[in-house]
Amino acid sequence: MLRIGLTGGIGAGKSVLSTTFAQCGGIIVDGDVLAREVVEPGTEGLAALVDAFGDDILLPSGALDRPALAAKAFRDDEARTKLNGIVHPLVARRRAEIIAAVAQDAVVVEDIPLLVESGMAPLFPLVVIVHADAEHRVARLVEQRGMSEADARARIAAQATDEQRREVADVWLDNSGSVDALVERARDVWYNRILPFAHNLSERRIVRPPARLVPADPSWPDQARRIVNRLRMAAGHRALRVDHIGSTAVPDYCAKDVIDIQITVESLAAADELTESLLSAGYPRLEHITRDVAKADARSTVDHFDHTSDATLWHKRFHASADPGRPTNVHIRVDGWPNQQFALLFVDWLRANPGVRADYLSLKRAAEQSAASGAGDIAHYVTAKEPWFLDAYRRAWDWADSVGWRP
Repeated sequence: MLRIGLTGGIGAGKSVLSTTFAQCGGIIVDGDVLAREVVEPGTEGLAALVDAFGDDILLPSGALDRPALAAKAFRDDEARTKLNGIVHPLVARRRAEIIAAVAQDAVVVEDIPLLVESGMAPLFPLVVIVHADAEHRVARLVEQRGMSEADARARIAAQATDEQRREVADVWLDNSGSVDALVERARDVWYNRILPFAHNLSERRIVRPPARLVPADPSWPDQARRIVNRLRMAAGHRALRVDHIGSTAVPDYCAKDVIDIQITVESLAAADELTESLLSAGYPRLEHITRDVAKADARSTVDHFDHTSDATLWHKRFHASADPGRPTNVHIRVDGWPNQQFALLFVDWLRANPGVRADYLSLKRAAEQSAASGAGDIAHYVTAKEPWFLDAYRRAWDWADSVGWRP
């Protein structure tokens, strides 16, 4: 099952996106619908709202008077927090019940108005956000929903900012134009990203990008932060730390368009326990990759792992993304082992040494050419770089000792 998180500010066009995804075959779990369901007459939700805000939020029929509740709940942050504290847990429980009954090969689109505000974005392998600027949204709310302009602006101001939404968005769909244009973009995302992602997950298949260097992408750090947050959520207490590593973690540096992440764990047994949770997050495991290439004269700043020839200390587990829109490698390594420490050291060494960056870039370009003239795949590219790393390992640790670097 692939779970998609869908959100956008009030009046941005979320309903159009939900309808389009449903027509494409998605199972829609609408947070607004659930929020109404959990406060119907006779529910514990409605009783809790009356206790919190008074019985004047009820209509004579006993149903919830939504404008009356809104007048109280949106007057300040404290009241809004009280409302969310009542409704959100009930909606989450109902959502879980619905998802548990869905077929395992389904694509579930969870339409959640306050996805960003509730901190739920890292729970989803993919987050889609529909956006329109504030003035477009105000006009829609006034014309289509009959709100006053003041009420519309108050509702918008009470929600997350555009910057906060961008921080969690894997897919950003602009809806400042026509409905037809948004539908066309939504269908493109569905058929060219979401469905291939879902199929890859069901087959436990990863995305294998070409071994091609590209200019530095200024959005790599932001993309990595989203992935780190997603993996930290999926790994839970088993992750001692989660780091953005590799060339994309070095500012303004040419690299393959692949985000490398390292999850540090206590043991390989702990790494094995993450297999299913990382799969659910969008990262199948590659069973055949079980180790890094051991470096000669291996050293470690952790005394009890100060070994020189123990190849078992270079073992790891490896996952990669099934999302065709964001190739990602996930290396799971044991805390204090030389491969775990070198992954952290290498990024800092490159950042601090322009000469090393230039040397490594020359190597990568040569490896790229070698891959292009040989097998043409990422494995050939990686193999071509290994001889350089045998010497670089020693030089990096010499630098670490000279500056007092610690992982």
